[in-house]
Amino acid sequence: MRYTFLVETYATERVKVASVWSEFRDEDLPIRPNPSDLRGRSVQEQMVHQCVSEDLWFRTMLGIDVGAPPLPRIETRLEFIKRYIEDSGKRQSALESKDDEWWEGITNFFEVKRSRAWVMMRRIAHTSHHRGQLMAMLRMLGREIHSNYGPTADTGGLMADRAPTIYAYGSLEQLLKDGPKEKLPGAGGKAVTERP
Repeated sequence: MRYTFLVETYATERVKVASVWSEFRDEDLPIRPNPSDLRGRSVQEQMVHQCVSEDLWFRTMLGIDVGAPPLPRIETRLEFIKRYIEDSGKRQSALESKDDEWWEGITNFFEVKRSRAWVMMRRIAHTSHHRGQLMAMLRMLGREIHSNYGPTADTGGLMADRAPTIYAYGSLEQLLKDGPKEKLPGAGGKAVTERP
């Protein structure tokens, strides 16, 4: 199938979202980038947006309904993670069953028509954008950041310096147990910029 890469990418996006959310604490949920500016979503509002918008896109644009409320009954960090992992897992299973004809089929994307493959790429980009906002908020909070794509300043610095990729948890199952994360070595005094 030509579109397996989209399903595989979505599978990794699920893990990345849950991993970034796991870096926060419950007391972080009301924090905004600028406390006096309500235009910037709080951590909790970012989680709400991810759950609700992904549910909406999949139901209305891709025709995939997981039959569950998009938000957890109790809005704690771990409950958001559990709800998102469960629902996105069902979406991934549904995507795995789709053939090329389905992916190439035309659907509504807001006010325009696009292929389902195009919509899925936009969904992945949308998710990545919001995850990046949350990672910036973690830095503003002075937190360490585990790998999400590759090395970070906290896992050893730059890829050029052979810094390792260190994920907070080895699997979604471990993440859901909410135990201790993998230890981070820090940059080890190495520069975390590509500038000479």
